[in-house]
Amino acid sequence: MKEPNYKLTKLACYFTYIAMAPVFSLPPILFATFKDMYGISYTLLGTLVVVNFCTQLGIDLIFSFWGKYFNIHRTIRVMPLFTSCGMLVFSLVPLFFPQYAYAAFVVGTFIFSIAAGLGEVLVSPTIAAIPSDNPDRDMSALHSIYGYGVVGTVALSTLYLKFVGNTTWMYLMLLWSVLPIISAVFLKIVPLPDMEFGHDGEGSKQFKHQGKTIALCFMCIFLGSCTENTMCTWVSVYMENALKMPKVWGDILGMCMFAGLLAITRTAYAKYGRNILKTLQISMLVSIFLYIIAGLSKNAVSSLLACALLGVSSAMLWPGTLILMEEKLPGIGVAAYALMAAGGDLGASVCPQLVGIIIDKVSISQWASDFGNAVALAPEQIGFKTAMIMTAVFPILGLLLLSYMRKFFKKNSM
Repeated sequence: MKEPNYKLTKLACYFTYIAMAPVFSLPPILFATFKDMYGISYTLLGTLVVVNFCTQLGIDLIFSFWGKYFNIHRTIRVMPLFTSCGMLVFSLVPLFFPQYAYAAFVVGTFIFSIAAGLGEVLVSPTIAAIPSDNPDRDMSALHSIYGYGVVGTVALSTLYLKFVGNTTWMYLMLLWSVLPIISAVFLKIVPLPDMEFGHDGEGSKQFKHQGKTIALCFMCIFLGSCTENTMCTWVSVYMENALKMPKVWGDILGMCMFAGLLAITRTAYAKYGRNILKTLQISMLVSIFLYIIAGLSKNAVSSLLACALLGVSSAMLWPGTLILMEEKLPGIGVAAYALMAAGGDLGASVCPQLVGIIIDKVSISQWASDFGNAVALAPEQIGFKTAMIMTAVFPILGLLLLSYMRKFFKKNSM
């Protein structure tokens, strides 16, 4: 039987990741708007991130243990429609329930997070299941495409908010909700490869017998996600409130530079990358210094550069862990990818929320007021900078973990 042509399938997967980009990047751009229009605190805004990634975490765990009960092809094809529905709920807030805005944001976040969780669980193994001469390149390219999607989302959204106005944010959300509908149509017409969930066959044996490798990769992707997603979530608000940049420049120079460098780095690794374990170690090490610089520097330019360069240092932490897992345990199956997505989503839930709590707590403390007067910074600026410095703990732990993993793989000849 003739092998299906999966070229369009790859393109459909890449476009699906572009369509998912607004789900992660658009709400943080609107955080300051939501705070001003609806009086929502940074802690509650951070909680939206928790709802997002905890929902994804739930989806990840469901597919880790009960994925075999789902029709995988049908699930992939329906997935983008959840994204559109969740964004539609957001866009209806000013018209129908402005007095219950936060509750509506939670509901909308929950709905589109279902799609985001399914995307992480199913799109990566779809790419991995397509025959390829260079599977590492395809995986890295998939995740780099997401970065370019974030750049496009941030740039166009920022220009819209600048020239049309923050009060019309709901129309912006409505416009971006069209992309997932196009993605659903695209996925409907392309062939999808067969995939093993990992509960049967060789994949299942590897999953059971290499449990420690899976656990180490789970912890690695958790810490890598903490490192990447904290900056991805808060960079726009950090530029605007901690560095006192105009919002349009904070978004473009902050989030756009971060996402652009993240995408370029992943593209470069797809073409030239070698030795993923060493790459991960260097990434964690550089991230430590960049978070400390972002938090300690009083110079806006150096803080901005540190935040943007984290797009380079954190770029491979999530996809690199998937590449490492596939390298050590080839053909591990969808269940393992779901578990890795769970680790990443857990990190993306814990750390950004922790940052929001730290900002709020430190900002209202007497210490922040006294120290801020001494160094000519507002208490809120002290809160943001303290949170940035404390985030460096996660790449520090990641570097220690990767040092152990190197010894473990060498000892077990993996």
